[in-house]
Amino acid sequence: MRRLKPYIFILSFLFTCVQLFSQQSTGSSSLNDEIKLTDNTAPFTVRNIIITGNKKTKASIILRELPFKSFDQFPLQQLVAKFDDARKQLMNTTLFHEVTVSLKSVEGYNVDILIEVKERWYLFPVPYFKFVDRNLNQWLVQNKASLTRVNYGVKLIYNNTTGHRDKLNVWLMNGYTKQISMNYDRFYFDKQLKWGAKVGLAVGKNHEVSYNTVNNKEVFLKDTNNYIRSFFKTNFELTYRPAIKTRHRFGIGYTEEKVEDTIVKLNPVYFTSERNKIRFPEIYYTVDYSDVDYIPYPLKGFEAKASISKKGFNNIVNVWELSLSTGNYWELFPKWYFSVNTMGDLKLPIKQPFFNTRMMGYGDMSMQGYEYYVIDGVAGGILQTSFSRLLFDFRVPLPKSKHRTINYIPFKFYGKVFGNTGYVYNPEPGDNRLNNRMLYSGGLGLDILTAYDLNIRLEWSFNQLGENGVYLHRKKYF
Repeated sequence: MRRLKPYIFILSFLFTCVQLFSQQSTGSSSLNDEIKLTDNTAPFTVRNIIITGNKKTKASIILRELPFKSFDQFPLQQLVAKFDDARKQLMNTTLFHEVTVSLKSVEGYNVDILIEVKERWYLFPVPYFKFVDRNLNQWLVQNKASLTRVNYGVKLIYNNTTGHRDKLNVWLMNGYTKQISMNYDRFYFDKQLKWGAKVGLAVGKNHEVSYNTVNNKEVFLKDTNNYIRSFFKTNFELTYRPAIKTRHRFGIGYTEEKVEDTIVKLNPVYFTSERNKIRFPEIYYTVDYSDVDYIPYPLKGFEAKASISKKGFNNIVNVWELSLSTGNYWELFPKWYFSVNTMGDLKLPIKQPFFNTRMMGYGDMSMQGYEYYVIDGVAGGILQTSFSRLLFDFRVPLPKSKHRTINYIPFKFYGKVFGNTGYVYNPEPGDNRLNNRMLYSGGLGLDILTAYDLNIRLEWSFNQLGENGVYLHRKKYF
């Protein structure tokens, strides 16, 4: 092993020289002459960190994501490895199109590091048009793309509002739901960049309500002349991020919700004790850990999220909820990937009113192949596996512009095969055959990843009911 050490160091040194030669900064061509390797065990000291390209983003926000700081000392091989970690962390902020981390200059055992970023466009004042069904197929096929089942209006998304990686979202919606909502997320407000805060508010009303589930399909009541549901929600959250990969969230919230008496007559347990109105406070704690190559579409690494919440403190609303999700991602061979994802949820006590039993088919907890179904319950889980390969990776050039930070649109195509298994427990399943039994599905798919982390998934799925179909999903992170 001792005989190998000099060769390992020489290879590391040669790799670093190649990186230095590729840089276009002034004087970079002479860096090789400046490195004095008199002792291969001596650490290199980070002297200066130079940041370029950040017109909006504050330098402190970029420095916060780096696994090194000025005056840190590392062996050369370890320092070069941290360059890749730094790039990964900065890309995971979703603030930049591109990030380059490299050595700028070397004097003896002192090094200067160059961080080059290309910022995204952060302000999106756009028209808002979105179907209200749980997925695109349900809207297109079951509801025949009915325009009565869409929300429209104006949506303002302002990422990196003040340059501190904060986010402001404002929705002014009409149509299926008349709603005004606002969220502001300030990632950091202290000098140490560990504490942040988030505040949200939403108020609205609906002409239509899903008041029951029969044969694992939502049953709706609609009144085109009157609003039959109204709601008010607000929350405040403190976040604590002591290091880079882990974040803690402590939150409180308040909810008011009211439905017309017709809903209660159709489903007496929609709320508790035949009530048509509820109001309750909520407290919650969430911790999430992420060590993946790219959060919007991870291919390598591990991530996990756990949360516990308490809604209500009396017999009208009383539920403890515990949820856990994990993601494991591996690169098996170049361009070949494998992933295992799990999700689980538990609500106590197990006897809950209808509005507290939404489980599978709502939000992120869903199984491919069961897009047309919902499964209510108080406990459930999903195991999902996927085997994928990168098929195409190319860029479409755009006309050059001084005001644009990127001159191309990137595209990546991944082919995949996948499988799912899941289970949802409901003590009172009623006329719903998918509850309290193991569920299975699988299929083939094509994932398309493009600018601003827009992910389009085209999937051909099969389930154990003998059904199959082509489903289209879309997910975006900006």
